[in-house]
Parts: sequence; structure tokens; C-alpha cells
Amino acid sequence: MPRRCWRDRGPEVARITGVDSHAHIFRRGLPLAGGRRYTPDYDATLQDYLGHLAANGISHGVLVQPSFLGTDNSFLLAALAAQPELRGIAVVAPDASLESLAAMDRAGIVGLRLNLAGAPVPDLRGGPWADCLAKAARLGWQVEVQRTARDLPAIVAALLGAGVDVVVDHFGLPDPDLGIDDPGFCALLALAGSGRVWLKLSGPYRNGPGLPGAAMPLVRKAFGPERLVWGSDWPHTQFERAMDFAQARARLEVWLPDPRERAVVLVDTPARLFRFV
Repeated sequence: MPRRCWRDRGPEVARITGVDSHAHIFRRGLPLAGGRRYTPDYDATLQDYLGHLAANGISHGVLVQPSFLGTDNSFLLAALAAQPELRGIAVVAPDASLESLAAMDRAGIVGLRLNLAGAPVPDLRGGPWADCLAKAARLGWQVEVQRTARDLPAIVAALLGAGVDVVVDHFGLPDPDLGIDDPGFCALLALAGSGRVWLKLSGPYRNGPGLPGAAMPLVRKAFGPERLVWGSDWPHTQFERAMDFAQARARLEVWLPDPRERAVVLVDTPARLFRFV
């Protein structure tokens, strides 16, 4: 099934000045997933998020379903219906029907999320997840993965084998004690050569001090700006006091001082990857 852009589902969106590829919205009182690792005690509303985008010169954003909301994507889908400058990454049950996924696709969902932090790694090569990934591939969806680096090579290889493109969260989450010497992180850099793996420059506080600065020369060489995207990780769950949106945006200037490379990472690459064009 060919990939569609937003213009296939409605009016042309505004000119892209930047894309935030990773943010969350939620409010207290929504149904919560069982077995969650974290429960926020505050609201992160769509209007708050849009205000941060506008204040920082970012025209478009990608909302990622928070793990603590489980597979109920209704709050995310309502935001997409209200804002054509947004896309979504959903969390779904492995037995989700193709019809339900196709309806999400029409609503602005462009991929599914596998947040495997602290969770068992499912069998992605067989059973219900293999069927689900086949449906995602049919829709042209990406799969976003959050997992510590040591487990990423096997997970990414299975996803590539299923025919989906892969987006890896938060610099790949190498072991803070090993940093860029983490074998999983080194293997992730090698997987960049597939041309079907993207890396998010996001959540530096989730990797221990010093990691982004040491990693940037390596990820720039391995992925090139054509396979890198930036994400605010707003509202920085569990690190709300360590970061704010403006600080997250300013980090990109440090990581990519060349304005031409920065424009590719902030505009060109995510515009294609998340179907804004």
C-alpha cells in the first residue's frame, strides 16, 4: 500500500519550519494501563504543546502514545483530528485488525510504538506480533522502538525482516556506564547502513551525562542527517525538572552547529518520514 501524506486526507498543511518528532499529551483522569511504570500527576495538554511549538518556531509535531495510556489511543486521535499539523505514533495490541489500523492511518497515525523499557521482548518473528507487523508494513508504517541498546540489534533485525522501517528512540539508550562503547550502540550504528533505520536525537537526560556529545560524531557519520530526527520529548516525563521545551530545542544547535545539516534533521528528513509531504 503506498504511503500517503496529509494532503490525501484533507487540505494542505502549513509551511514546515520544523518538526518535533517526539512528544506526548495526556491529562489526569484518562484510563491508565495496568502494569505501568509511571503515572503522571499533572496534565500535558494539546494547547500547552502547541504553545511550545509556536514559541520555538516549530510548525509541526509528532505525538507518541504514552505507555501509561496503553492501547487506548482515543486522546491522541482527538488531537490529530483537531490539528492537521500533527501526526501520531500509536500503541496497539498485536491482534489489532487491519481495518482498525487503516482507520488510524486515515486519521494521521503513521506508525506504531514498541516501548519495551522494562518489559519482556516479544516474539516479533512469529505469532500475533508477526501478523501485526505485516499489517503495519502493508500500511507503510514505521515502528518506533524504545529499548536499551544491548537488546536493539536483535529487535531491529527482526523488524527489518518484517518489512517495516524502524525509528529508534533517545540515541538508542546505551548503557550509561559504557556510553559509546556499548556493543549494542555500536551494532546500531552498523545497522544504519540498511537505509531503513532512523535515530531520534531526543531525551539526552535518559542516557547519563556526556553521552550526546560523545555520540554525535558517530551518529552523524553512520546515519547522516537524512536518517536523523530531533524530538523534544516534551513534557520530559520523569525528568520534568531537568529539561523544558526551549532547552531541548537549544540542544540541537549544539549537536548540529551547521545550519544546513540542522535544516535537514529538523525539516527535510522528518517531513518525509512522518508524511507531512
